[in-house]
Amino acid sequence: MRYALLTSLFLGAVVSLGCAQSESAHTTWTSDKGDQNLRDCMDGFASCNRSLLTEPQANEIDTLHYDENLRGCLTSYDECDHASLTVTDAKEVSSVERRRNLLACETETGICDKSLLTPAETEEVTRIEKEQNQLNCETGAEPCDYSLLNPIEAVRVQTFEREHNLLACQTGDPQCNQLLLTPSEIKEVAGIQYQMNLLACKTGNGYCDDSLLTPSDARRVSEAKHQRDALSCEAEHDMCTATVDDGLAMQKDAQINSGEKAAHRTQRTLYQP
Repeated sequence: MRYALLTSLFLGAVVSLGCAQSESAHTTWTSDKGDQNLRDCMDGFASCNRSLLTEPQANEIDTLHYDENLRGCLTSYDECDHASLTVTDAKEVSSVERRRNLLACETETGICDKSLLTPAETEEVTRIEKEQNQLNCETGAEPCDYSLLNPIEAVRVQTFEREHNLLACQTGDPQCNQLLLTPSEIKEVAGIQYQMNLLACKTGNGYCDDSLLTPSDARRVSEAKHQRDALSCEAEHDMCTATVDDGLAMQKDAQINSGEKAAHRTQRTLYQP
């Protein structure tokens, strides 16, 4: 009898403990599910179940989403749901969007919708576009629409184009168009180009066209080349290109020059009083 009583008490304790653990696990699972649903609702996920939210939670989440949408509308950085805005906020957003569109039209950055401009704004934007086009034409930038220029502006642009082309030809710029040069400018540019070619030949730097040189300049270039070779060979530089014969000739010239100088010094000594 006593053994049966103890057994009954033990089984009752086990059952009670099992029920308590089951209830605790159920509470934990329900809590985790509620936390996940709250996060889904805050993030705006479709899996959000609003029926599981408390009234304060639902109100706070609605306010959060409204503010996020309003920010997107005002900054254009995120999507904007105009339909969810209040009348006051909708007016503010509309005003900001018009100003943003005007800025895009006046600065040519972003998307410009001219249908949103007032008549006065349209006139101002047209003026800015015309001035910008004229500036592009005068500086050689793109785009340039010559059809928007009046006769006086067209003449001014042509003058700038000729000046820019002459400077390009004078400085050796590949954009030089010699067909646009006057006869006197062609002669001037030819002289500059000749001097640039002569310097390239004398220094060994850049492209040298020997066929363009006059006989006297060709001799000057040859002498300059020999002098460079002599210096390079003296310094045992990698740029030394003199042959054995050239080296002997240069050495002989140096000996002759040295002998002439020595003889000249001797004569000066003999004839000194």
